[in-house]
Order: sequence, then structure tokens, then C-alpha cells
Amino acid sequence: MSRAATMLLLGTLALSPAAAGAEDTYACKDADGVWVLGNAGRDRCVGKATRITMRHSRAPAQTPTARARTAAEVKAILLAPSAYRDHVRRAAETYKLPEELLHAVMAVESGFNPVAMSNKGAAGLMQLMPETAKDMYVRDVWNPSQNIDGGARYLRILANQYDGDLTKTLAAYNAGPEAVRRAGGVPSYQETRDYIRRVIAIYEELKGRNAKG
Repeated sequence: MSRAATMLLLGTLALSPAAAGAEDTYACKDADGVWVLGNAGRDRCVGKATRITMRHSRAPAQTPTARARTAAEVKAILLAPSAYRDHVRRAAETYKLPEELLHAVMAVESGFNPVAMSNKGAAGLMQLMPETAKDMYVRDVWNPSQNIDGGARYLRILANQYDGDLTKTLAAYNAGPEAVRRAGGVPSYQETRDYIRRVIAIYEELKGRNAKG
């Protein structure tokens, strides 16, 4: 995906009709033509800001085996280095994404390994492909802060592209937007379907823990 095409993919978010809640934020371009996503950066806006709403979705049912794996992955998140949590917090605020979602994606993508490399060339904590990293302004894919920021930026762009449909957003993150376009939705790849289930399950588990305080 080219940078020009990527930057056009902004719109209203609505993750599901049965959403539990929503939060408004804003998107705009700064003087360099770079998108600013989040209320904190509105002072950098050049021209009118676009209003965005994000809603949360619910997790599908899990088997006992899947629940055990989710519990193990959630435990790993809770034990993740504090520096990663700080990076996630900043990226979540910038792009107005739930911290729990970013942690869930990172857990499934790399298991919090900052030097993870897939056989297809995806690298780092959020497993960014080289072209994606370039489009997301990531100069050093092995830098945790840059990698997490790039992954969060990409998730926000995909969420906007799919009108906030979380399953399509995750499918595109895993299999690529072209695969989602060809399938007219979530591709039939078992890997992608398992990926979506795992991410959403961890996301919901983390939200539930945080809601309990």
C-alpha cells in the first residue's frame, strides 16, 4: 500500500452494532501533511479536523484449550516489560485505540519478542512487513517504540478503511488488505481465522480484568 493511499483511509469507526461504548477523537493533517490522530495533537492541525468514533466489539466463544492459551498469553502481557507498556500507552493515546487491543495484537504477533522475524520478513514486536514499516514512517523496525507506533498507526488506518469492523481489521493486519478484498471479508485461511479469535479473546480478557480494577 502506498503512503498516499494509506493516508486517504480515514473515516468513521464503529466496531460492532452491539458495542459496549464509544469515544470520540479527531484526525487532521499537520503542516508536513502527516496525519495526526488523537485529541492531544489537535494543536498541530492545519485545516479542519475530522471527527472519529470508535466502539468496542465482543469476543467469540472459546474452547477450554483456547481459554487456557488465552490465560497464558494474558499472563505474559501482565509480565511484559514496563517499557513496552509505556510505548503501548502512548501509541494507544495517539491513535485512539484501546491499549488492550494493542497488547493483544503484540502478544499474538511476536509474544513480546522485539527481535522476532517471520519467514515472510515481518519484524519486531508488531511484526511489520518492510513496506508497511516504510509506509508507517518506521525508520528502525527493531526499535520497540517505533515498531509499536507503526503497528498502532496501521491498525488505526485499517480500522478506518473497514468502517471499524474489528474482524476485517485484524484479518487485513494478518493476511493483508488485498486478501480481504478478494474474499469480500475475512479470508478462509485457517491461520487468519485462528489469529482473529486469539486476538479478540485476549483483548476481551484484558478488558475484563481492567474493568474489575
